[in-house]
Amino acid sequence: MVAGELVQEHLRADTGAPDDITVKPREPQGAAERREDHTHGAAPASGAEETDASREQETEKEAQPDERAAMLPDGGGGEAEGEEGKKLETRLYWRRFAVLTVFSLYSLVNAFQWIQYSIIANVFTRYYGVANDKVDWLSIVYMVAYVPLIFPATWLLDRKGLRLTALLGAGLNCAGAWLKCASVSPELFGVTVTAQVICSVAQVFILGLPSRLASVWFGPREVSTACATAVLGNQLGTAIGFLLPPVLVPNTPNDVQLTGHNISVMFYGTAAVSTALFVLTVIVIKDRPPLPPSQAQAVLPDSPPEDYSYKQSIINLIKNKAFILLLVSYGIMTGSFYSVSTLLNQMIMACYENQELNAGRIGLTLVVAGMVGSILCGLWLDHTKTYKMTTLIVYILSFLGMVVFTFTLDLDDIYLVFFTAGVLGFFMTGYLPLGFEFGVEITYPESEGTSSGLLNAFAQIFGIIFTLIQGKLTTDYNPLAGNLFLCAWIFLGILLTALIKSELKRHNVNMGADSNHLQALPTECLGDCPLEKKSNGVKLEPSISFSRETSL
Repeated sequence: MVAGELVQEHLRADTGAPDDITVKPREPQGAAERREDHTHGAAPASGAEETDASREQETEKEAQPDERAAMLPDGGGGEAEGEEGKKLETRLYWRRFAVLTVFSLYSLVNAFQWIQYSIIANVFTRYYGVANDKVDWLSIVYMVAYVPLIFPATWLLDRKGLRLTALLGAGLNCAGAWLKCASVSPELFGVTVTAQVICSVAQVFILGLPSRLASVWFGPREVSTACATAVLGNQLGTAIGFLLPPVLVPNTPNDVQLTGHNISVMFYGTAAVSTALFVLTVIVIKDRPPLPPSQAQAVLPDSPPEDYSYKQSIINLIKNKAFILLLVSYGIMTGSFYSVSTLLNQMIMACYENQELNAGRIGLTLVVAGMVGSILCGLWLDHTKTYKMTTLIVYILSFLGMVVFTFTLDLDDIYLVFFTAGVLGFFMTGYLPLGFEFGVEITYPESEGTSSGLLNAFAQIFGIIFTLIQGKLTTDYNPLAGNLFLCAWIFLGILLTALIKSELKRHNVNMGADSNHLQALPTECLGDCPLEKKSNGVKLEPSISFSRETSL
């Protein structure tokens, strides 16, 4: 009940107004200070000597009206700033929705460009006169390019910020789209390969941004939903990629010129949209708002300190046992989803003849159901903050969905396959934002981009491995063998997820701020540098009451 009351108090907090960490008596209402050496207490009145105990008592009992006044929509003042500290104000800006929308849209276009070849592979093989495997590599290159490039991409995100990374993602996406327009000729397959490689590099600067964007721009009660929405854009692009290319480029094997014209329409349309979104990215997306959206962001420095080491940040994450377990379990689940999505057509065609159209529709069902799952899981996390419990439950339900899908695939009922694929996609894709947000929580205050980038890298690695092995099993034996292979790995992922020690470090900072006590991080320093350097000089101490997940 105590945990429930704390969460309810957290949910009632006004995230649109500044939150104060320390309260200084005898100052105007709303004035707040943060001492470089501060403990969680009130500043002594003029000339008066107070003990630490009396300071805490003063904060909890007498200074409460000032703290409440500081929560007023007008901010209650807040002009005062001590010589030894800075104000820790928070505020939410309407611009955050524009930033989220623009990012989601250009992520959508990038995902569309990934799938636009494979969904009409027969058209492109005939038009360019190449084998199926070469067209398949136009999709595989997205996964191959991500693994080696994620490390420089996350380094750039840490050192140069959100804006430059977003500009690179949108700009490369736009450049690749225009280069595709120049490849519409049967002898220019090499040009379209080059264009797709550029788009795959753009993806590296896109997939790792959802958790960073959500943390930097959105408040504690909406950060998980924002992350899920950012991930949703990429999923929606894949869904549109299943639907639109077959409509824009129908199969016309006897008219090469008409095929080229249709491909041009699709490529030029994509390029035009990509250009508009690049312009909007330049105008809308900024590194961060003027004031942070949460106390977890307020205690972090605006830019990396002089002695910041990206290598040390990676080492810190590797030493985090909980994150390593999440890394492997996330890779297993997401890699399984990539494998199922890639081989879905082969599985359907092996069990149902002449069902090419329905195979595409089943793929669409898989993705759309996953989009709904992503949003609902994000909303649930924002409401409950039960990260490990939710992650474990969704993992178990994904396993059950995979088992049901495996043993009902060949029952000669195509409509049952629609249903089971939808259930499988709902939980498998709903897991994606869960993994991102859980990773941020257990690795705070390390960079969100670094943790998300590593999660995505492992997802791509497992995706490549699972796709090759499951494809071989499906071809040599049957879809049942390939799906059972994935079931075994997903069950292993359940065990690994259950072993994760859940410490919600970012959430604890926000909750500690609400109770006027900043107590969140572990006692040991993460890495070689003092912890205060990672938190703007604020000393974050361990909190027994908030060190584990809250539950309702």
